[in-house]
Amino acid sequence: MTSRTPAPGPGPVEWSPAQYQRHSGHRTRPLYELLARVPPLRPAAGAGPRVADLGCGPGKPSLVIAEHLPAARITGYDNSPAMLAEARAYAGPLAGGGSLDFAHADLATWRPDGTFDLIVSNAALQWVPGHVDRFPDWTAALAPHGVLAFQVPGNFDAPSHVLLRELCASPRWRDRLGGVLRHPDATHSAAAYFDALAALGCDVDAWETTYLHVLPGEDPVLDWVKGTGLRPVLTALDDDRAERDAFLAGYRDALRAAYPAGPHGTVFPFRRIFAVARRA
Repeated sequence: MTSRTPAPGPGPVEWSPAQYQRHSGHRTRPLYELLARVPPLRPAAGAGPRVADLGCGPGKPSLVIAEHLPAARITGYDNSPAMLAEARAYAGPLAGGGSLDFAHADLATWRPDGTFDLIVSNAALQWVPGHVDRFPDWTAALAPHGVLAFQVPGNFDAPSHVLLRELCASPRWRDRLGGVLRHPDATHSAAAYFDALAALGCDVDAWETTYLHVLPGEDPVLDWVKGTGLRPVLTALDDDRAERDAFLAGYRDALRAAYPAGPHGTVFPFRRIFAVARRA
């Protein structure tokens, strides 16, 4: 794919680990499915595989990796102090002889400090403008037969995102919120990721899946996006509770029309894009 200078992304985002984890079952399922497609790792003799978890969030996703690779030495990286504070409660030795720790890092500039058998990222690279340009550094740090594996949302054209962008660009909000959101091309197609990674000499498995999440409760789609895509807006309006509530009310009404509740709950279609690249 053609490299380009990324458009400016949103500023620093304030994260809420508790809000993010309210839908943890749905959010974690793609990670299980990603790890299931990672081929067997070949660490150096006598050592467990070394693993980097990019965008580890509140730590529980890293426990999924530890469950899959109990002998691995896993380091979770994130740039959110709130997320890392939550994650560090899970640091320590693993039952299979491995270990889990966490470190602060900005994925836009992170460079591997040595060789890794697996670099994995679960729904984080969409927050990194130009993340494809980081692939050469990351794949170069893989051990022979090492793997880069990630999944990102592919739903930036879904109503939940389109309505949010339209509301931020409306006359009422554009002066304050016009530049806070990620752009619609925050992620790429499975084919584009395949081409970028194959060009680096990797054996690539790329695919996409659309989940039909059935969400319970009142305004569950709004509750979902409060943990992720809505965070830049909530951060920008954090100093004005009345304005924040007014924005949420308008967005809530739009989401209710786009995602009406049904007899079994609210169906929330969510497309995700996966790639597993093994260094040849």
